[in-house]
Amino acid sequence: MMTDHQTIDGLRSGRLGRRLVFGMLVAVLLCGGHPTTLGAATPAPEYDWKVGAASAVITPSEPMWLAGYAARNKPSEGKIHDLRAKALAIEDPQGTHLVIVTLDLLGISRAVRDRLETEVTRGYGLPPEGLLINVSHTHCGPVMRETRYSVYGNTLYGLSPEDVKRCQRYADGLQETLVQLVGQAFKDMTPATLSYSHARAGFAMNRRARVEDDYQIQPNPDGPVDHDVPVLRVDGPDGELRAVLFGYACHGTTLNFYKFCGDYAGFAQEVLESSHPGAVALFVAGCGGDQNPYPRRGPRSLEYCGEHGRALANAVEAALTARARPLAGPIRAAIEEVTLDFAAPPDRQTLEQQIESKNTYERRHAQALLDELEETGRIASTYPYLVQVIDFGDDLTFVGLSGEVVVDYSLRLKAELTGRPLWVAGYCNDVFGYLPSRRVLQEGGYEGGGAMVYTPLPGPFAPSVEQRVIGKVHELIDKVRVSEGQ
Repeated sequence: MMTDHQTIDGLRSGRLGRRLVFGMLVAVLLCGGHPTTLGAATPAPEYDWKVGAASAVITPSEPMWLAGYAARNKPSEGKIHDLRAKALAIEDPQGTHLVIVTLDLLGISRAVRDRLETEVTRGYGLPPEGLLINVSHTHCGPVMRETRYSVYGNTLYGLSPEDVKRCQRYADGLQETLVQLVGQAFKDMTPATLSYSHARAGFAMNRRARVEDDYQIQPNPDGPVDHDVPVLRVDGPDGELRAVLFGYACHGTTLNFYKFCGDYAGFAQEVLESSHPGAVALFVAGCGGDQNPYPRRGPRSLEYCGEHGRALANAVEAALTARARPLAGPIRAAIEEVTLDFAAPPDRQTLEQQIESKNTYERRHAQALLDELEETGRIASTYPYLVQVIDFGDDLTFVGLSGEVVVDYSLRLKAELTGRPLWVAGYCNDVFGYLPSRRVLQEGGYEGGGAMVYTPLPGPFAPSVEQRVIGKVHELIDKVRVSEGQ
């Protein structure tokens, strides 16, 4: 097996470099571009936008428990590359502001969003709907949610009190970093043009396979996917690329070792920033709740990870090559909660029986619900779910959904909302667990409700979950478009 440094060197040169060139040529041809115009876009007539971008390292300074896999049994052991937080501050020609924050983390809680929202509203006058946070969902980032699971004296990972304190210290430090990061992005704002284009990448595959009477996590080449790679590019008056925001619908699960790493999304950002010196590349996770990168894991996992990162970077380069759609604005945004119902929770007797389970996580989950019942007299029956919509004039609509959203949502919304480009992202603002569609909920399996055992929520959701979320998206789109005078 190669060492980490040998593998990374191999990803940056040699046969993988030749693959990069070949892949870029293929991608360019598929998108109708010309190699001689790589990186060129059709500029907007006026540089009426102002945009600033900032980046900060958020790699923990001490070993921490890594989030995302139940089988892990020890803290981190070094890093492959730094984890980063990035911010894109945008001012439209009318003076309306939008800030997009991206994080190389598994998830964030609603509390993190609320606290940052309070700080940037107070410091910069940014309204709640003007802040969007998205996480890449790498499974090689630190535990962030542990304190949420400690509310009733129980912890998801069974961490020691000192480990929980490390999580809290990291979370507090991250909050300070994010406030400073947004400030840096505002300070960096200069005239720019915005434009939109998209391409495709093919390494994501549906991971829900029917095995006898159950659905298990296995490659399913016949399952639904969304291979779209949406790209928002920012160019300065000098014609140079200043920032690129790009997305993809796929889990960050190529790797399963004990080193900090941004997974394929981290490598894609590195490749793009290396190819475009001075530009900031920001990744937005799509509706990849039931999508995995393939191939993955095993002795070649780091090599696979780099290849997936390069494939995604190639797709972004293809989108940068294609004729882009200039964005004229204005920005119109809305963010609201919709109440999602859970199915009837287990009763006390059932929970007491589950405490005797041989499965450690089932025991902890049952104990958390019993503690909640003891503390409050009830188990939560609803969840306040956040939906965010951002319109860039008539030129682009962005939908930000909370949680680990399965691909059915993006496919349905793209079928229902036609007439202008639509960018649908999951993992926005509050990553509480999985958001299944009605189909996935009925089929069951991990994303359909089985994964709730790794959260403090009772689960599964009620059958109304999909229509509630889709209905709120339509409602907010109607709301922002009425405000645009359409």
